[in-house]
Amino acid sequence: MDAERILAFRLARVGLAGRAPAGLAAAVACPASDFHRDAGLLAVSARRRRLTRAAYDEAVDAGDLVVAHVVRGAIHVLAPDDLALFGRALVATDDDELAKQIGRQFTRITTEHGIAPTAALAEVAAATKDALAGGAALGKVDLHQALRERVRPELMPWCKGCRSHHVAPMLWRYATVEATVRLDAERRYRLGRPGRKPPAAEAVRRFLRWYGPARPGGFADWAGLSRPHADRLWGGIEDELAEAGGEWVLRRDVRALDSPPAAEGVQFIPPGDPYLAKPNRALLAPDDALRKRLFRPVASPGVVLQDGRPVGLWRARAKGKATEVSVEKLGRVARAALEPEAERIAGVHGAGRAVLVVD
Repeated sequence: MDAERILAFRLARVGLAGRAPAGLAAAVACPASDFHRDAGLLAVSARRRRLTRAAYDEAVDAGDLVVAHVVRGAIHVLAPDDLALFGRALVATDDDELAKQIGRQFTRITTEHGIAPTAALAEVAAATKDALAGGAALGKVDLHQALRERVRPELMPWCKGCRSHHVAPMLWRYATVEATVRLDAERRYRLGRPGRKPPAAEAVRRFLRWYGPARPGGFADWAGLSRPHADRLWGGIEDELAEAGGEWVLRRDVRALDSPPAAEGVQFIPPGDPYLAKPNRALLAPDDALRKRLFRPVASPGVVLQDGRPVGLWRARAKGKATEVSVEKLGRVARAALEPEAERIAGVHGAGRAVLVVD
């Protein structure tokens, strides 16, 4: 299937083409990574262009936007009604599948000490709920200390970076998922609203809505699930799928895939934006060298899109009372087309003006 058509379909589905999303929650209907500093804020701003940092922080504190560890145990900003779907609903209940989901260190620790993976997660989740009971708000360091007082030593290996024992990294992150924890605007952990746990197969529908056509392995990677777990959820909606170029799309989306809206204009999107997620990377950057520049393990740049395709890399830094936005061109793009986006980035950062530097 034509890569341009797939990217146009996906660009529209993650809210970057056509009419702007109706509200803040709609702007993160597809969860946006908040791993990089301000990535979640900038992802929402790319879709709600008059957003300020103060308004974003207010929405996070009020629960109109939720920042939490969800898919892959990673921090994302998402719509409040979807916290359970991309959180607890996707946590495996089978010991082998849960061990695969949480990772190698967790598997080694539970195997070495003869602890069932589900029991280990339940213990740390219960300790997390207890530590955050009564409206407590704890930073990461304080949360680790609270867990030290409540969790058995076998689940707290030595951390060279912290020079202390604490709950294994992926285990405590998934414990916040299981306990339905969110972060406030000050990056403190708080208990969220648990809500009812929806059928996990809905997450497959959402994935295909944003990243179709796709295969089960793509869903497994995106959601951070073992392949048997992902295959089982995928199988739950097989009768809703249509084949498209050797992959699968929701039958109700076939017409939209055949005729997606045209992408227009220049957009600066942050690292971690849903459009830059793994399902799109080979299509956005077929050249391996370019893909490595765009998608680094740490300190990835933002991407300048023109009509939905990468034409540059961007970074921002404070420079006095201004924000310096540097752009490294990958293709032809007019400086005049870059200036409004640089001003938007500066505004989000709370600066009075932007200083645009184009290489």
